[in-house]
Amino acid sequence: QVQLVESGGDQVQPGGSLRLSCAASGFTFSTSPMTWARQVPGKEFEWVCSIFSGGGSSACEDSVEGRFTISRDNAKKMLYLQMTDLSVEDTAVYYCVRGYYTDGTEITSRFKGPGTRVTVTS
Repeated sequence: QVQLVESGGDQVQPGGSLRLSCAASGFTFSTSPMTWARQVPGKEFEWVCSIFSGGGSSACEDSVEGRFTISRDNAKKMLYLQMTDLSVEDTAVYYCVRGYYTDGTEITSRFKGPGTRVTVTS
């Protein structure tokens, strides 16, 4: 049974940093590309970052490029998202998704965990 459990969300001020984590189980994590996505309630899912199975190649959406870093620890079956210089526009619920998806429509139909809420406010 595939399980994804996100954690690390919090309320922070603009310019702050957070590190999100995703604990994976029920599938071969080490061979699975992974994706972070986010959703503002009432809006579509948005791609954030994706990483290939080995961790050597990744990509992020333009608005977070240079501020967010995706990484993984295959031995621990963990996916991470280091977020820096957060802005109000980053406020959303963040999800990890098994697979490499850069389109919000694709992400919508994929299995996700419960998500972790990030709120950026002054």
